[in-house]
Amino acid sequence: MTDADLASITEQLGREPRGVVGIAWRCTCGRPGVVVTEPRLPNGTPFPTTYYLTCSRLASAIGTLEASGLMAEMSERLLADEALAANYRSAHESYLADRDAVAERSGLGEVPEIRGISAGGMPTRVKCLHVLAAHSLAKGEGVNLLGDETVVRLADFFARHTADDTDQSPSLGATAEDRS
Repeated sequence: MTDADLASITEQLGREPRGVVGIAWRCTCGRPGVVVTEPRLPNGTPFPTTYYLTCSRLASAIGTLEASGLMAEMSERLLADEALAANYRSAHESYLADRDAVAERSGLGEVPEIRGISAGGMPTRVKCLHVLAAHSLAKGEGVNLLGDETVVRLADFFARHTADDTDQSPSLGATAEDRS
């Protein structure tokens, strides 16, 4: 992560980022879109959101999806579709493992306040599409099917904004050098 990345993230969030240790996904213009955050912020606050979406326009588009009732629909599908539920439980475990790895690399050790808690409602319900999309963009297709579905549902957003160098492209997964 460079000073330019930090400046870009600060601009995107409208504030200084806290506990950011890397870039998990970049748009085609190279700007950060999803950051990796430590599980304990510098002020001591536990922070379960390992993959944090920084693009405000993408966050707004996801907010529109949330307002449509999509989260309730997805939560209902988790109850009816065992394969989807199994993938979501696996995504939860992947998220926890990634957070533990970030904590270890950062020298934080375990953060007991958030032990077993991932983000976005995993593993039993859908609570935040921002987290699920960020997870899918960071990890790549197939890890979190509901996150993948969220990204796919944003195709119109990506199509409208790919020419604008401040917005995100719909490609899933970070490059190896971006992963923390």
